[in-house]
Amino acid sequence: MTKRRLFVVFLSTVLFISTLSISFGQSSTKPFVYGDPLPDAPELAARGSYSVGVQTMDLIHENQLDILNYGKGGDSLYNRPLKIEVWYPAEVATGSDVLISYEDVMGQNGSPNRPIIPITFLGRANRDAKPFVSEGAFPLVIVSHGYTGSRYLMTYLTENLASKGYVVVAIDHTEATFRDAGGFSSTLLNRSLDDLFVLNEIARRGQQDGSFLKGLVNTDNTALIGYSMGGYGAINVVGAGYSPQAAQLFGTMSNGSKALEKRSVGNAEYQASIDPRIKVVVAFAPWGMQRGVWNAEGLAGIKVPSLFIAGSKDDISGYEDGTKAIYEGAVNSDRHLLTYIDARHNTAPNPPPAESLAPGIHLDEYLRYADSVWDMRRINNINQHFVTAFLGIHLKGKEDYKTYLEVNQADEKKPWPGFKPRTSIGLMLDHKSAN
Repeated sequence: MTKRRLFVVFLSTVLFISTLSISFGQSSTKPFVYGDPLPDAPELAARGSYSVGVQTMDLIHENQLDILNYGKGGDSLYNRPLKIEVWYPAEVATGSDVLISYEDVMGQNGSPNRPIIPITFLGRANRDAKPFVSEGAFPLVIVSHGYTGSRYLMTYLTENLASKGYVVVAIDHTEATFRDAGGFSSTLLNRSLDDLFVLNEIARRGQQDGSFLKGLVNTDNTALIGYSMGGYGAINVVGAGYSPQAAQLFGTMSNGSKALEKRSVGNAEYQASIDPRIKVVVAFAPWGMQRGVWNAEGLAGIKVPSLFIAGSKDDISGYEDGTKAIYEGAVNSDRHLLTYIDARHNTAPNPPPAESLAPGIHLDEYLRYADSVWDMRRINNINQHFVTAFLGIHLKGKEDYKTYLEVNQADEKKPWPGFKPRTSIGLMLDHKSAN
């Protein structure tokens, strides 16, 4: 090959890579970060006006049932550790959010084929920044990951909401993270209990002298967001009591424990636990309907406004007999269902980490995050848009945001409110009012 042709090939390659970088929102001075808006992002995907702070906290939920050792003798209680990440409006010059490196892992605790592998990825936040309290307290958003997952699974959304004036708390659910995955019975029992404990603990610390949360968070105005098993727990917290069939299944898995009955429909203790501070719920691909976890009476217990988000080809939680069936059954909730046509289960996570693309890495590390039809960055932007609209309406009283949930699905040529022309294809948004 001649030197001239080599130069042409080299130049073409450089231009191709540069074009890819630009299309991905990357440049030499501003790399693309999870959650950054793509050129076709809908309007409300853009970050808000607040700079974002972030802090890590370690909590202890004392004297909890040690369900993984139930019936094996000895003490059946343990002090359950919960690590949380808190994103919040920070007292930093507007637009000065810095690149931050989040450290997580991929893999599966105890799996020889999928060993734990450290990963890092970038966000835009200020570690341990001074909270912004000049405008009063902000609504609380609690975020619950899937099985398995981590508190960093949805940073594209947690950072975005904090920039819009929310205190966002994401939980590492013990015995359900990549690092410490344990028996499934722990997830079945503890999801809703973890959510309620974190709500109470954030409320307590919001009144505590010396806590960075004092004066920052309004727990009387709370949203709960859950993905997969996080969605399973979230809709239980807001009123969907588990069915007798679910309690029986749990007993089979846990040496005969009846602990789940306390979170089941008709149980007085469960009914008393439904917390009026939680005003709305967002459930991404909630697991359980296919397994008979809820019946009609249980789903009728959801009375707060609800936003359900799912892929029409979800092969983990199901769609017609899964998320859509939950949406249809929540008859006492004013509710929306956002559907990604032909997407599978992963409608909530960050995009796949760079490490998942390396040679020799188990395919499941990539598939934990990716969808085979949709670009995850695109899904992330659409989620930011609709969750912003939904929470804005119900937690901040933004009546003008209702327009974004009023779409005309009959006219494919007319873009949805907030969407650029020709970019609302592949989506459905349904709405039902409460009975």
